[in-house]
Amino acid sequence: MSANHPPALSLGVDFGTTNTVVALAAPGEAARLVRFPAPEREVTAFRSALSFYAPPEAPAERTVEAGPWAIEAYAEDPLETRFIQSFKTFAAQSSFTETQILNRRYAFEDLLAAFLFKLRDHGGADLADLPRRVVVGRPVTFAGAAPDEHLALSRYEAAFARLGFSEILYVYEPVGAAFFFARQLKEDATVLVGDFGGGTSDFSIIRFTRAGGAFRAEPLGRSGVGVAGDAFDYRIIDHLVSPALGKGSSYRSFGKVLPIPNRYYSAFARWDQLALLRASRDMREIRKLAREAVEPEKIERLIEILDDNHGYRLYRAVSDLKETLSSEPSAVFRFEAGGVSLVREVARTEFEDWIAPELALIEGAVDEALATAGLGPEGIDRIFLTGGSSLVPAVRAVFARRFPAEKIETGAELESIASGLALMGEEPDLARWGQRARIA
Repeated sequence: MSANHPPALSLGVDFGTTNTVVALAAPGEAARLVRFPAPEREVTAFRSALSFYAPPEAPAERTVEAGPWAIEAYAEDPLETRFIQSFKTFAAQSSFTETQILNRRYAFEDLLAAFLFKLRDHGGADLADLPRRVVVGRPVTFAGAAPDEHLALSRYEAAFARLGFSEILYVYEPVGAAFFFARQLKEDATVLVGDFGGGTSDFSIIRFTRAGGAFRAEPLGRSGVGVAGDAFDYRIIDHLVSPALGKGSSYRSFGKVLPIPNRYYSAFARWDQLALLRASRDMREIRKLAREAVEPEKIERLIEILDDNHGYRLYRAVSDLKETLSSEPSAVFRFEAGGVSLVREVARTEFEDWIAPELALIEGAVDEALATAGLGPEGIDRIFLTGGSSLVPAVRAVFARRFPAEKIETGAELESIASGLALMGEEPDLARWGQRARIA
């Protein structure tokens, strides 16, 4: 170990669908976040994104980047750069075995390892000498249809092990947030934590007590659902963008007028799938549809967005809309890229109607957490909501309908989980809080 990292230093990693945050904690000290000197400004939220670039004149050479540097590489040359975001969504999907990027095959663990190596490199002195132990956040329920959590954790383990960790412990993300929140408690309390990430919404109920000067925590219940911020984005794209790109329109085939398949738009509206659609078999079919479509100009817009790699610009437009609707009753959606211009005012009530299915799933998960803990709403003393989607008024309303307003708190959207994980690394009985994956 170097002077930078005492042997007892604890490392917490919140690998999120949208952002990844890393924290360090030394015994008796508060956790501190690792800061990254990104191109535009220093950040603690390292974007969970990858870029791959191979110069056309030297296709065997390639540059891999991650986080803000991946975004910068994409912005400099969007046509020749493969940009991948929200790839955490693949973790628990057995249907995802590998993808081909610039003539090389990447399994999920290859993507995650490439990302982690770049994150370590950009962390500078803070991450130059990694401790042997790492505490990694994991969702209560992984995203996707029929998620396989054992597959996801095995893929995580393979990737983290490449960095040299000999002890890897997985802890539920809302439990990490609960440990962060508990530091401000002045009295014993039963706390419900809701963590709203990009891919999942997770809930844990923990009883915190202090006796004889010792801080104790007892997990009571948990639940999760594989929908969150990315699912909200899906609804915006599906209702607002895809119809202008041909969704719901028709094409001619052998004298018949047929509906254009929805599967193209299902993939287009998901950030994890959008990066792969451009190089898929579906892309050849979409190009053919442009010649047969009843409204070919709409399909041509779809092709332009995919060919010219405008996915990240679309992401920014959707994110800006969500952010404004969190504080205003209406907002203007504006996506302009190349020859595509989509501008429309959206009311918050309209957005809430679009995400009603996801809100229902979130409500069900909250009730499930209470049921597994054997508690009613009156048995919860404090509610702590964290993660970007916790700022959506309709999400907050799920809790306002169940609990008094004075019990509900929100904040530390980017730091709570990683900081809590690092602090948990100091716990004497850490194994009771998570799953120990590997000990060398």
